[in-house]
Amino acid sequence: MAMPAAASTNIVLRLEIDKAKMTFGQIATAIGDAGGDIVAVDLNRTGKTTAVRDITVNILDTLSKEKIVTVLQNLDGVKVLQVSDQTFLAHLGGKIEVTPKLAIKTRDDLSRVYTPGVASVCMAIHEEPSRAYSLTIKRNTVAVISDGSAVLGLGNIGPEAAMPVMEGKAMLFKQLAGVDAFPICLDTQDTEEIIRTIKLIAPAFGGINLEDISSPRCFEIERRLIEELDIPVFHDDQHGTAVVLLAGIFNALKLVGKRLEDCKIVLCGVGAAGIACTKILLAAGATNIVGVDREGALVRGTTYTHEAWNWYAEHTNPGLEQGTLSDVIAGADIFIGVSGPGVLKPADVRKMAHDPIVFAMANPTPEIAPEEAEGIVRVMATGRSDYPNQINNVLCFPGLFRGVLDCRASRITEEMKLAAARAIASVISDDELNESYIIPSVFNQSVADKVREAVIQAAIASGVARRRPSS
Repeated sequence: MAMPAAASTNIVLRLEIDKAKMTFGQIATAIGDAGGDIVAVDLNRTGKTTAVRDITVNILDTLSKEKIVTVLQNLDGVKVLQVSDQTFLAHLGGKIEVTPKLAIKTRDDLSRVYTPGVASVCMAIHEEPSRAYSLTIKRNTVAVISDGSAVLGLGNIGPEAAMPVMEGKAMLFKQLAGVDAFPICLDTQDTEEIIRTIKLIAPAFGGINLEDISSPRCFEIERRLIEELDIPVFHDDQHGTAVVLLAGIFNALKLVGKRLEDCKIVLCGVGAAGIACTKILLAAGATNIVGVDREGALVRGTTYTHEAWNWYAEHTNPGLEQGTLSDVIAGADIFIGVSGPGVLKPADVRKMAHDPIVFAMANPTPEIAPEEAEGIVRVMATGRSDYPNQINNVLCFPGLFRGVLDCRASRITEEMKLAAARAIASVISDDELNESYIIPSVFNQSVADKVREAVIQAAIASGVARRRPSS
């Protein structure tokens, strides 16, 4: 995510300074000239000829950081040993930990939580496996699983590099919905190995959240796990995006006074998220969706090498429109972008129907910048936090999993996703609703509670709930 222009942050520079060649005053002047503001200086260690200092510097943007580091590296007598910022410091040692719920202070405590007392609990579960929900962490624990093949906007960076994202997701689960989530990054990108591994570890968890697995493998992995496990499996990149998108569309349509079933929708980027967004829009009542990807508009009757595209072509584009994005955007009420930067031009938006709705969700650079669309669009949303109307999955997954865990759902149905979308949209009252506020903030405390309740009711109605929570 790009840093907002007006934001500031601190970096910590660890410098080895040759006392004979450089004074601290010279270093401070160089940092100031490069756009930094020193807020703290700590002596790390010192010797006869050198000193190592940690200098905390306030900067306005990442460019200032790079400039300061370059300037210091060019100073004779200064060696830049390390550069840390607040983001890196927040990740030191990882962002989560496991803590016991009970203190073990005596032999009696030990005998209850471990041997010999634990044996009776083990046998109780052996005799009735469903007791695992009440007697182990299964009741409140989700596995956040990735193979590191499609991380954020970074691509295939592998399992170790994917861990910080999964840890962050676990933090959000806990803070927003009280769900214990554990990050698991698999050192394989083989579809069958991933499926088998997740099935083998599933007994410990009440749900599986798949994350950052590349398309098209993600479709097969999710489908098979849903079929072969008796706990809910949810690929958040697909369905979390779709749920929050639909919530925003519901409220945007309220503003412009249009009905979903009457709208022409053009979606750019027919990948995992794009297909899930299309499926939920169809389930919600949309009738005219045109999907565009590298080969232009997808049209039934054409055979595509991407099997998911063949499904897509059969279920969308009722008018059999052909051509590029610029060709099919004419008359569209809604544009949805889950593709890449700059693919939608202001001239394209001008071809849309009156009061156009544009959801440009590519990150970190949207399909069209809000500044370019200003004055042309009626409602604009992006995936970024530094613009209004951020479409962020965190509005969905904490409350959704809180709900499925509380009712012990065996799976997540389309009705449950629709219920979650309506719940998110309902957080904004008619009095609050406006062009810059169609989707609640990720910090709105009522979102997870509303999603939880809606998901539980939909799970009960769908027949997949295995218990009815008392509240």
